[in-house]
Amino acid sequence: MSTKDFIEKDYYKVLGVPKDATEAEIKKAYRKLAREFHPDANKGNVKAEERFKEISEANDVLGDPKKRKEYDEARALFGNGGFRPGPGAAGGSFNFDLGDLFGGAQGGGGGAGGFGGGLGDVFGGLFNRGGTAGTRTQPRRGQDIDTEVTLSFTEAIEGATVPLRMTSQSPCKACSGTGDKNGTPRVCPTCVGTGQVARGSGGGFSLTDPCPDCKGRGLIAEHPCTECSGSGRAKSSRTMQVRIPAGVTDGQRIRLRGKGAPGERGGPAGDLYVAVHVGSHPVFGRKDDNLTVTVPVTFTEAALGGDIKVPTLGGPSLTLKLPPGTPNGRTMRARGKGAVRKDGTRGDLLVTVEVSVPKDLSGKARDALEAYREATAEEDPRTELFEAAKGA
Repeated sequence: MSTKDFIEKDYYKVLGVPKDATEAEIKKAYRKLAREFHPDANKGNVKAEERFKEISEANDVLGDPKKRKEYDEARALFGNGGFRPGPGAAGGSFNFDLGDLFGGAQGGGGGAGGFGGGLGDVFGGLFNRGGTAGTRTQPRRGQDIDTEVTLSFTEAIEGATVPLRMTSQSPCKACSGTGDKNGTPRVCPTCVGTGQVARGSGGGFSLTDPCPDCKGRGLIAEHPCTECSGSGRAKSSRTMQVRIPAGVTDGQRIRLRGKGAPGERGGPAGDLYVAVHVGSHPVFGRKDDNLTVTVPVTFTEAALGGDIKVPTLGGPSLTLKLPPGTPNGRTMRARGKGAVRKDGTRGDLLVTVEVSVPKDLSGKARDALEAYREATAEEDPRTELFEAAKGA
C-alpha cells in the first residue's frame, strides 16, 4: 500500500460502512464481502480477485484502531483525497510537493502548509516512516559469499556435511557497525538517510543510485572508526558446518540462502554460493544420475552364461544373471543402485561386461582350447563382414 493509495482510497466506501461504524460493524461487513469475493469461490474471475484485495486492504486499516485513527486524521487533512488549501490560495488550489509534507526533516521546522515536522508522524505507523531523518535509514542486505569445496566421489553421491571457513564483511565490533568511533554517526544530508539518490532518466520518471557521499549506508561518521575507516564493516572469519545434498555433480554451484555475510541495521544476511569439485573413483564412474562400472568376465561365462557378482558403491555386492552368448561390451542395468536424484529416488547402476583374455594358460586349459578350436574350425565369424564389404 502506497502513501498515495492511503490518501485517495475511501476504505469506508470499499466496505460499505459509514465513517462512524463500530468495530463490530466493520468486521461483519468485511466477513460478508470476503466470503462473496474470495478467490476460492470465484476461480478464474480476475475482477473478483481484485475486489477481494481491495476489501482485505480496507479491513487491514479500518480493522486496526490505531491505523484507523491515523487514516481518519490523514483524510481530515486532505479532505476526500485532495489537499485543502487555505482561503488565500489563488483559484482555490496551488501546486505543492508531497515530499515536503512526508519528509519534514528535509524542510526543517516550517514545512509545507505550516505542518512543522511534516506528516511523517501521522503516517509512521502505516509506512514505517518516522518524522525524523534518523529513522529513515534503510536496512542493508549482507553480501553474498562465494566459496569452494572438494568432495570425494562417494560424498558427492551420498551427501556430506563439511566445515567451511569463510572470510566476509561483517559489522565492525569496535564501533558496533556505526562507522563512528563514538557510536554517533549523523544522517547523510545528501540522501537524508535513505542511502539512495534520484537520477533523472527522462520520460517523466527517475531511477535511483547508491548515494556517492555515504556509499549507500545512509550514515556519515563524524569521527571515523580507526578499525574500519568509517565504513562500519570489518573482515571476519568463521567456520560453518554446511550440508552438501546427495547427488551433487562436479562443477555444480549450490546456493544456501541466508548463509552469507550479515546485514546492516537489521537487514537480512546474504547468500552463500558453494562451487563443488568432485574427485574420481577407481572403480565407479557417473553418467547423469546413473553410476557406471566395468566388470570383467571369463570367456566361458560370456559363452555359456552364468551368475556374476557385481560391486555397488557403499553397499553389498549384487548378483546379475549373464545370458549365454553375451558379447563383449554389453551393458546391463541394476535399477536403484545409482546416484540420488533431487526427488530422493536413485538412478541405476550400468554394468558393462568386458571379456577377459588370459595371458598365460596352463597345459590343461590350452588343451581344452585347442579342442574347442578344432570343434569350431568350420565356423568363421568374419564371413558376414566380407560379404557386407563386397556388397557395399
